[in-house]
Amino acid sequence: MARQDASELAIRLGRQAEAVCRHYLSAGHREGRYWLVGDVRNTPGRSMFVRLKGGETGKGAAGKWTDAATGEHGDLLDVIRESCGLVDFKDVADEARTFLSMPHPEPDRWHDGERKSPAPTGSPEAARRLVGMSRPILGTVVETYLRNRAITALHGTGSLHFHPRCYYRPDEHSPTETWPAMIASVTDLDGRQTGAHRTWLAPDGSDKAPIDTPRRAMGDLLGHAVRFGVAGDVMAAGEGIETMLSIRMALPTMPMAAALSAAHLSAILFPDTLRRLYIVRDNDPAGDGAMTTLIERANAAGIEAVVVSPSLGDFNEDLRMEGLDSVRAAARVQIAPQDVARFMALAA
Repeated sequence: MARQDASELAIRLGRQAEAVCRHYLSAGHREGRYWLVGDVRNTPGRSMFVRLKGGETGKGAAGKWTDAATGEHGDLLDVIRESCGLVDFKDVADEARTFLSMPHPEPDRWHDGERKSPAPTGSPEAARRLVGMSRPILGTVVETYLRNRAITALHGTGSLHFHPRCYYRPDEHSPTETWPAMIASVTDLDGRQTGAHRTWLAPDGSDKAPIDTPRRAMGDLLGHAVRFGVAGDVMAAGEGIETMLSIRMALPTMPMAAALSAAHLSAILFPDTLRRLYIVRDNDPAGDGAMTTLIERANAAGIEAVVVSPSLGDFNEDLRMEGLDSVRAAARVQIAPQDVARFMALAA
């Protein structure tokens, strides 16, 4: 078949991209503008993204797909070939024509429990969908990024996720870009997700992405946090994810919460069981303000507030510049003696 005929078939299939995916990639499901499945051979999973809407030609065309796990990419003719186990292109074309001649329902008539309307931008529902489209961080560029920041203790990081192609738009007048991202789930005291935080990363995980605002939050954040462990009578709270993971290297079993900003740290909600709060301070004016407010709120609630300060700008800077032994020594002299034995035992 001539290349022109193949291109025409691919375009026609792209116009029915969702119907093609439902038929040949039935192990997957729709999330937003994409169909997610394990691979082009219809293996269950989430690493392959098929664009359901877009132009008719080019990289952003409907029906174009990328497998984030393998780097494979192609169009819906490739999907038909691989999912059906076909070899000759004539057979692929015949199968495509057969499919195109069949009647298919319009997307808005499918009833499979999906929401039919997009979630409002920045809403808690949009945040939940983003986390749902992401996967665990182990073996991804998120793990590489954290290790490059000297954070190697990644136990209990179920609140962190990886998205291979997270949308980033510099402003309302700029085109949308996609970058790999660390997605953090923001939850309330009962573990219900209320928001999400995105850290866009360089493709190799060496650093944050080279964009103007590589960190953005969405959803309902006030009072809530990214949590590592379940708080009981003792917990630590600070601003950044990397900051809290850094001091967690020295206190690996202490429950911790990252409020994501100084303003949100000052408003973080306290569990009913909390008796002692460690305030992990950032060494700047905003950090000082959050610390003062949080001490007043904790004391008013009958909670002992203890400030833990870095020697440099924050504890991740301490960890990278001075090493884990220095962070551990700083934590040891700033926390209560009974908590040294309780929370530093695994690290001693």
